[in-house]
Amino acid sequence: MRPPASARLVLTALVVAGLATASLAVASGAAAKGVTLRGAGATFPAPLYEKWIQAYRRENPDVVIAYEAVGSSEGQRRYLADAVDFGASDAALSDEQMARTQSGARLVPVTAGIVVLAYNVPGLTRPLRLSREVCAEIFAGRIRTWADPRIRAANPDLDLPNRSIAVIARQDGSGTTFALTNHLSAVSAAWRDRGPGIASLVDWRGMAMLARGNEGMAARIKGSEYSIGYLEYYFARRLGLAVAHLQNRAGRYVEPGERGGQMALTSNAGQMPDNLRLFLPDPDGAESYPIVTFSWLLLYAHYPDAGKAAELKKFVRWSLTTGQTFSRDLGYIALPPEIASLSLAALDRIN
Repeated sequence: MRPPASARLVLTALVVAGLATASLAVASGAAAKGVTLRGAGATFPAPLYEKWIQAYRRENPDVVIAYEAVGSSEGQRRYLADAVDFGASDAALSDEQMARTQSGARLVPVTAGIVVLAYNVPGLTRPLRLSREVCAEIFAGRIRTWADPRIRAANPDLDLPNRSIAVIARQDGSGTTFALTNHLSAVSAAWRDRGPGIASLVDWRGMAMLARGNEGMAARIKGSEYSIGYLEYYFARRLGLAVAHLQNRAGRYVEPGERGGQMALTSNAGQMPDNLRLFLPDPDGAESYPIVTFSWLLLYAHYPDAGKAAELKKFVRWSLTTGQTFSRDLGYIALPPEIASLSLAALDRIN
């Protein structure tokens, strides 16, 4: 189903805005005498990164930073090919990928966010509640209509239509897909053992309409009645999409937002390992929102250009301190202090 003109205009505006920012940075870099830093990767944190870049450039006009929001998988590919100064991913890197990095890999969490299930079901009078089982069954294609008894069980007061569910999913390799499938694998043995499992790219086998990037997902859901899809909270909020309250590990239905995400991070911050690769597929905490993810910058342990390394570290340090204050307004979660301090320590080990 093709989105209506209004949705296509919104999508076009978002894409053009991002390209314009990147183009401006590259053009400015041609004239600048300072350092140019190039990065690529996740669309999930892209609005926050663009805000950081704009604010940082005002304070440091001789440093040009160009970031391309091409998706986590493509960001990892460019990082591993030494085609960028930094990558960005919501799926971090595997041990095998880290071992392939000749200059040494450093994973630095710089922000966090929540993945929401946004839907377009006309006539609903209050937010939809979705249980853990129902979430997995919808995306596995085993719940096919909005009037299914398993959806009704958690929504007895809603007049759910007997209409087919149109699932919308990512067609590109995505950290957002990784976060969703990691959660579904944690809560559903069927999804984990007989379904797609954990992946950044899923073969939806013709059961889903596909879109690129978080912005593409938002526009597709907005333009498709009786649809449901997954995306980062910022993009759903920006287009005013309805978002489901999801059942967490404690059995409570939690509204998507900063509080639930912050509770998930702070309740589980003590689990952070030495390599700073912490996934929270099913976080503890009575008030924790259930699908939360860190977003990492992929940095090298050693940079051949000492000046570039120094400027990159300065920018990332600013992002981990001053930059965190931009999180709330854009729908992201500021890092808990104990996580931010670990990221700063990892940054100090880069040369």
